[in-house]
Amino acid sequence: MAQKYPRRFAPLRAGAAAAGSSSSSSSSSSSSSNDLPTLQGIVFDVDGTLCKPQNHMFGQMRQVLGIPKSVDILEHVYSLPPGPGKGGQDEAMESIRAIERAMMVEQVAQPGLVELMEYLDARGVRKGICTRNFSAPVEHLLGKFLKGSVIQPVVTRDFRPPKPDPAGILFIAKAWGLVRDPAELLDPFSAAAVGGAGDAAAPAPAAAAVEDKAQDGPVERAEKAGARDTDAASGNVVTRVGDASQLIMVGDSIDDMTAGRRAGAATVLLVNDVNRHLAEHEHTDLVVEQLDELVEILEHGFTGRTIS
Repeated sequence: MAQKYPRRFAPLRAGAAAAGSSSSSSSSSSSSSNDLPTLQGIVFDVDGTLCKPQNHMFGQMRQVLGIPKSVDILEHVYSLPPGPGKGGQDEAMESIRAIERAMMVEQVAQPGLVELMEYLDARGVRKGICTRNFSAPVEHLLGKFLKGSVIQPVVTRDFRPPKPDPAGILFIAKAWGLVRDPAELLDPFSAAAVGGAGDAAAPAPAAAAVEDKAQDGPVERAEKAGARDTDAASGNVVTRVGDASQLIMVGDSIDDMTAGRRAGAATVLLVNDVNRHLAEHEHTDLVVEQLDELVEILEHGFTGRTIS
C-alpha cells in the first residue's frame, strides 16, 4: 500500500512552536509546527542499529541448527517440540544463546550512538528497544556504551510474537501510556496520521491501522501486546491498543521496517552495504547513514519521504 503523505513530526528545537505559529499567521499555504504531531518516543533495534552488525553470527546459528538461509531462525526454533530434551526448543534456543554470548564481547557501537542518545536525553525523548536478541547481549551493550541513559522498556525475543509482528512496538507504546480504543485508530496513510496539512481531500479515519488488515487487525494486535485492561471506573475489561502513531522505529532490517509500519510508527533505516536495497522499500520512511544524523533531522522537524 502506497503512503499518500510523508510522515512528519514537529521540530524538537526550543522555540520552534512559537516560530511556526508566527509564520502561519502570514501564510496559510503550508502547515506550521503547531499543526504537526509531537514525537513521543523512539524504538531502536539492537544488532546492526545500536551496534555494528554481526551478520556472521546468524550464519553460525543456522549452521548449528542445520537450517538454510531461507528459514527464519526463531520460526524454526518455535516449530520444534517445546521443552527440554534432544531436538527440543530449549536445546535449540540455548545453542543460539551460546553464540550470542560469545559474540557480544565483540560488539562495536554504531558511529553517532552516544551523540544521538545524549541529544534525546537532553530533549526528554523516551527511548525503548525492540529486538530479536535475548537479554544478555542487550544488557552488555547498554552497560558498555550507554551507562546513565534510560532506555525502557526493553523488548527481547522472550516477548512473542517477535518482529516483523508489530506487537512489541505496540507493547512499548502502551507502556508509555500511548493508547487508544481500536475503533479510533487512524488510517496510517491519512493526512491526520502522518502530520499532513489536513486538507479536504485527506482520507477520513478508518477502523484499522495496518496493512494486511485481514491477517492482523487492531484488536488482534492489542491481544498480542497484552493490551487488555480493567477500567478503573466500571471494573469492566476493555481493550486499549498501544498507539505508535507518534513513535519512530529505527532499525536496519526488513523486519524492523515492517514491524514499525504495521504498528503505525514512522520508520528510519540505518543503511549499510548489505541492506541498501531497503532504502526504497515501501515500509521505509527515512534513511540515514549514521545515527547522529537524526539529531539535525529531529531538531528541525522529521519529514519522511513520499512513497508511491
